[in-house]
Amino acid sequence: MNDLLIVNLSDAPALSHPHRATIIDFEPEGSPWPDTGVNVQIMQPGQPNCRYHSEPVQEDFLVLHGECIAIINGEERPLRQWDFFHCPAGVEHVFVGAGDGPCAVLMIGSRRKDEAHYPVNAIAAKYDASVATETDKPAEAYADWRQEPWEPVASSWPPTSASAARAAPCPHIPCTPPPGGVEEEHR
Repeated sequence: MNDLLIVNLSDAPALSHPHRATIIDFEPEGSPWPDTGVNVQIMQPGQPNCRYHSEPVQEDFLVLHGECIAIINGEERPLRQWDFFHCPAGVEHVFVGAGDGPCAVLMIGSRRKDEAHYPVNAIAAKYDASVATETDKPAEAYADWRQEPWEPVASSWPPTSASAARAAPCPHIPCTPPPGGVEEEHR
C-alpha cells in the first residue's frame, strides 16, 4: 500500500481476542504495508500480546500507558509509561500486561523478512505466552489460540477519560467543538 494515511488512534480498527492483547491496527485489511508494521496493543494485567518469539529483523516498542512486563531472552523486565525498548534481530521477547489497569504499547517492526522462531520458555508459560513445542511455524505456535476467532471491537484507546480531557475547555486557546459535538468526532 502506497497511499498516504492519517488516522486518529480512536478511529482505527481494533480486534480483540480472548487469549491476547487487543490490537489497534492502522493498515487496511488485506493491504499490509510492505516495509514496516505499526500497531498499538492494549493488554490487561496478566494478558500477553502474543507468543514468546524472536524475529530475524529489528522491532521497536514504546509504552504509551500503564505498566507491562517484557520477557526478554528469558528474563522479566518491568516497563512503564514512556519506556522504550529497541529489540535487535534474534532477541526472544513477549509483553504481558501488569499493574492495576490496561497497558498500551506502540509496536513497530520491520517486514523485510516474514519469519519467526517460537522457543519454549518457562517464564512466558506462566502467562500462557509460550509454545509447548519449539517451532518456526506461526500456525503451530498459535494453533490453540486460533480455535477462538478475533472479534472486531470499538477501539478502547485512548480511554474515555483521555477523550474527555481532550474535549475539556482550553484556558488559553479558543476551543470549538466539532460539528455534531464531541461524541461525533470519535465515532
